[in-house]
Amino acid sequence: MVVGKPFLTEEEIQAKVRELAGRISRDYEGREPLMVGLLKGAFMFFSDLVRHIRVPLTIDFITASSYAKADTTGEVKIHCDMREEIEDRDVILVEDIVDTGITLNYLRERMLTRTPRSLKICALLDKKERRIVDVPVDYRGFEIPNEYVVGYGLDYDNKYRNLPYIAIFKRSD
Repeated sequence: MVVGKPFLTEEEIQAKVRELAGRISRDYEGREPLMVGLLKGAFMFFSDLVRHIRVPLTIDFITASSYAKADTTGEVKIHCDMREEIEDRDVILVEDIVDTGITLNYLRERMLTRTPRSLKICALLDKKERRIVDVPVDYRGFEIPNEYVVGYGLDYDNKYRNLPYIAIFKRSD
């Protein structure tokens, strides 16, 4: 297996994180959003993002997946749910990558049943080509082609998350 050269550099990622944090800070001025990070993949993006947001906020996490190695199973599993109540709160769900949309749509629909005041989605990467379920992405970092990517929290078989950049992942035989 081979991890290629940077597809998105550390500098490009950090510039986009600051841009997204600025938009969120402006949009939520005078409010206190609950930022919910989707683990494990979004942990680096989430951490960098909340450090740059300039309004008071609270954080929580949810661990869910519909993937085994590189392929979606189509079935969403929640491994660890949020602890914060979201009723009548402004919630921003933070995701690393929107691929098929299955997991994110499931979580979005599930959260909406808890009647938040508002629910927005922030994703670093958007792979529209693979979309099976249409999911609204309110804060989008980069639109990327249909390539398997790793780094900056994204993984293959729980490896390569620690890369400071994002690379296209190729399997070697």
